[in-house]
Amino acid sequence: MIYITKVMILLSRFLKIFIKKKMKKSLYEQLAEDVRFQEGMNACINCGTCTAVCPAAEFYDYDPRRIVDLVQSGDEAEIERLLRSETIWYCGECMSCVTRCPRKNAPGLIIMAMRSLAQELGYFTDSEKGRQQLALKRRIGDNILNTGYCVYARTVSYEDHPEAGPVWQWSLNNMDAIHERLGGNIDGDGAGVLRKIPQEDLDELKRIFEVTGGMERFEKIESYSAQKAKETGLSIDEYATRTYKGEH
Repeated sequence: MIYITKVMILLSRFLKIFIKKKMKKSLYEQLAEDVRFQEGMNACINCGTCTAVCPAAEFYDYDPRRIVDLVQSGDEAEIERLLRSETIWYCGECMSCVTRCPRKNAPGLIIMAMRSLAQELGYFTDSEKGRQQLALKRRIGDNILNTGYCVYARTVSYEDHPEAGPVWQWSLNNMDAIHERLGGNIDGDGAGVLRKIPQEDLDELKRIFEVTGGMERFEKIESYSAQKAKETGLSIDEYATRTYKGEH
């Protein structure tokens, strides 16, 4: 018993040292641990080809060339500014950039790594598009875990999408009849469109999320968002609705 206690004390000390060392890592070092960053960052020659072919650059104040250049510099202040900004959420992850880059950099992968780090550190709550991660987690992430589908018809509401018009509203109100007429199998057993996913498959899916860190990431998005909601005097549900609609 005494031996076990000593081992536990030593493990506790080691864990504290490990956490302390990890906290001391620079933002660049933390990015460099992400396999997407390792695959996406070779040696930028600042030619601007990625920006020239980037669809997002046409519509947003978004310049992948400049982002890669700033990250490559290792400037901590600039990297933190990017992690807290709207900029990293403009990318559509289409990977047009890597198809043309003469050095085979992949700004899209670098952006993925930056988004992941912003979620890990809670920086995503400092920008409007970043705050919408909570809505995405709840509307898509929770759908996947609870139903097995990214988009599940019964969780879609007309109130959230009035721009879809009255025909779509009618479709939502008559969903079961429409699926029956068209041969769908919504929430039914067996095969068919929107069939019910067996519970054992959903359990396996959740286990995959747990093992790969997906559940932990979801929890962090909820936790950091709850902190931000509290700072603004909103309940977490009010915060989720406002951020989804771009009102906060």
